[in-house]
Amino acid sequence: MSLHAVFRVDGSPATGLPLPDRGLEFGDGLFETLLLKEGRPLHLDLHLQRLGAGLRALHFPDCLATAAAQLQSAADECLQLAPTWRALRLTVTRGPGRRGYAPPLRPQPRIIISVTPLEREASMALAPARLGVATVRWPLQPLLAGIKHLNRLEQVLAAREAQLAGFDEALMQDQDGHVISVTAGNLFIVRDGQLLTPMLDRCGIAGTRRRLVLEQWAPALGLPAAECRIGLGELDTAEEVFYCNSLLGPRPVASLGDRRWQDHPVCAAMHDLCWSNPP
Repeated sequence: MSLHAVFRVDGSPATGLPLPDRGLEFGDGLFETLLLKEGRPLHLDLHLQRLGAGLRALHFPDCLATAAAQLQSAADECLQLAPTWRALRLTVTRGPGRRGYAPPLRPQPRIIISVTPLEREASMALAPARLGVATVRWPLQPLLAGIKHLNRLEQVLAAREAQLAGFDEALMQDQDGHVISVTAGNLFIVRDGQLLTPMLDRCGIAGTRRRLVLEQWAPALGLPAAECRIGLGELDTAEEVFYCNSLLGPRPVASLGDRRWQDHPVCAAMHDLCWSNPP
């Protein structure tokens, strides 16, 4: 095990996952990816709120307090290691169960935590990204929309497409052709003095940084923000495009197909707000 990594299962150091586990067998679980700054999880309250919503949606027992305590313990352990930016992944599965899809009537959720160093300075502005359009699309499932469950095969396949084509990211649509996100982030466009982001009522992940953009950062800039259906063609008229996630913050988009964007003033302002005084 790396001296700079932390791995825990149900609060104890671990190098493997006990079997059986429904998270591995069926993707029956949830996860959160948090950014740690010198052992301190950023925007922890937003991550826990989303995790709580996911636990309720999947009918898990209420293990939010236990997960939060184990998360904080793992983060505290990182203070003893090199003081670098770190990524913490918190996974909650339904735990063990009998063979078959039907979940146990009294599940015993399993909490898995991994903490690893980032390969870059988190607050450093990244070069504008080159996007391609993925052929694989988000499935429509309103019951699971917004939460961060373990079933991510569409994003895996879309990320593979982007990787093979030499793009930085892949733009993903839903089954009706509406723009939803990139593989690992929420998408925003600037048009006519307004900030727009796709509605996520039928699919997609409601990111913590997306919430900050809509509720805090856009209002701080005096920029009206709204969720709406966005067609792929509407990006042609966008003045600016960017995406964000918990590890990168806001990242500008340089191109999508033949469309190019040279200036990214809104994303630059969002970046400053994101990193100027993180909680």
